[in-house]
Amino acid sequence: MPMLKEPWKKYPKFQPLDLPNRQWPSKTIDKAPRWLSTDLRDGNQSLVDPMDGEQKWRYFQMLVKLGYKEIEVSFPSASDTDFEFTRRLVTTPGIVPDDVALQVLSPCRKELIRRTVDSLKGAKKAILHLYLATSPCFQQIVFNMNNDQSKALAVECTKYARSITKDDPSQKDTEWSYEFSPETFSDSSPDFVLEVCEAVKAAWEPSEEKPIIFNLPATVEMSTPNVYADQIEYFCRNISEREKICVSLHPHNDRGCAVAAAELAQMAGADRVEGTLFGNGERTGNVDLVTLALNLYTQGVPPNIDFSDINSVIDVVEKSNKIPVHPRAPYGGQLVVCAFSGSHQDAIKKGFRLREQNGNNDDEPWRIPYLPLDPQDIGRTYEAIIRVNSQSGKGGVAWIIQRTLELDMPRGLQVAFSKIVQKETDALGRELQPTEIKNLFVNAYHLEKNPRFHLIDYDITTDRSAPAAPTDGKTASNKDLKRRFDGVIEVDGKEHRLQGVGNGAVSSLANALKSLNIHLDVDDYKEHAIGRGSDVKAATFIECSTGSNKVWGVGIHQDVVQATLTALLSAASSFLSSRPGTPTPSAEPKLDS
Repeated sequence: MPMLKEPWKKYPKFQPLDLPNRQWPSKTIDKAPRWLSTDLRDGNQSLVDPMDGEQKWRYFQMLVKLGYKEIEVSFPSASDTDFEFTRRLVTTPGIVPDDVALQVLSPCRKELIRRTVDSLKGAKKAILHLYLATSPCFQQIVFNMNNDQSKALAVECTKYARSITKDDPSQKDTEWSYEFSPETFSDSSPDFVLEVCEAVKAAWEPSEEKPIIFNLPATVEMSTPNVYADQIEYFCRNISEREKICVSLHPHNDRGCAVAAAELAQMAGADRVEGTLFGNGERTGNVDLVTLALNLYTQGVPPNIDFSDINSVIDVVEKSNKIPVHPRAPYGGQLVVCAFSGSHQDAIKKGFRLREQNGNNDDEPWRIPYLPLDPQDIGRTYEAIIRVNSQSGKGGVAWIIQRTLELDMPRGLQVAFSKIVQKETDALGRELQPTEIKNLFVNAYHLEKNPRFHLIDYDITTDRSAPAAPTDGKTASNKDLKRRFDGVIEVDGKEHRLQGVGNGAVSSLANALKSLNIHLDVDDYKEHAIGRGSDVKAATFIECSTGSNKVWGVGIHQDVVQATLTALLSAASSFLSSRPGTPTPSAEPKLDS
């Protein structure tokens, strides 16, 4: 069946609320809301294979460790499993901290409310959550009720809940709170919702010290997030005794806008948010509590939830839900702190380099291109940020080499080596792992073993065969004299004694190599230190040319001069390997005895 050409006949546009002078667009979120995790209830009921008791037990402990103070643990009247799990929480000493409230859910049916309350008997802090649908769609299709009947049922069940909780002397050791949800709030008449909630509030009689929770769910997301914000602001403006009320949100993600809806609704006056880690829930899920919390964090607002080891959280969530966290899920996905694009990689690398130069101070504003959050703050490593495939450029490759070998490659070497990496990724048709890139570099620039050249022995001395003329009657300084290389180099398994003169160590060795018919002009030279203190090494990079051919060499050694000579021999080996047939040097000087 094709998609409809006139979809408005089947899907009428949702009518927005008329809210003159709305205030929420100019508001900001400057503090964390009260959080409620409903992973063990709303999330669990949506799983193909629901969690067993032990999985829920581990999950609960993780939620407490993360910092959640209100946790909806079950639907006790739905199954013996849920009831017994709730009892286990209540009766196990030390498992529920004194400041953590256990929340349980029930529909507005007295026999189910009784069993629900029984499940929490003896708890220190308990929240009884009742719900009743208030939208015409559900009233007419599901329950066959009108507004008066719905309101009367809500009041009757609230009074009954009160009689067996806070008014029951046997419950005096439990601090009971009450939550009421006008289910399908976002598709209900705002004025009817207010009418029901006013009646429920009067039946419960809350106080400022012990407010009632009115949960206003987008049971099915039906409009753009701004409309939900309008509905929340309208409720907050018009409900009486606002100081005795906690306005709670429960957005679902049918249109993919649950996070935005929750954030705008907080701006509109909501105090509390219900959701699940990574958004698990019916259909497209609940609002994602990880995203909401870390969105606050990146705006400088403490979320009061600790995601500093997000990988361990992901591990528990994936094993319990048997659903993988999407690789592109905000903050938690494996790919969200990675960059494959060359331009992205280069920008990230420059950002980190500048931050390191400025001391990596956490008191300084975080300004790294493409990264709204420091991966280390959630337990991620910098090594995971940049990954290399056929779309990657020199910046990503340079990042990997800097992290694995501590080498800060010159730009020219970045360009040259990125071509080697690109050729390998094209040949394999996949991403390269950091260790593979490191090994490519080690082999390409002969860091472990030069296949053609080996420096056996050498001596760099001042060449006095052509002394510089004295000036003003003074002897010429040594710095004005040339340098002589005198050493033994093994080439393709044969030892050669070579000599050469130049302005320095590099040029004198380059001159000596001419006797082997290797003519290299040094075009670029860079060096930097690796490590600190007594373990410091010199890293040297040399670009050489011979005609139109350009090659790079890399040398690492504790001695700066030997690192330089090693780099030149690395370039010489690459030069010979680049020539057709990789010929052996034509000259074969004998080793002097």
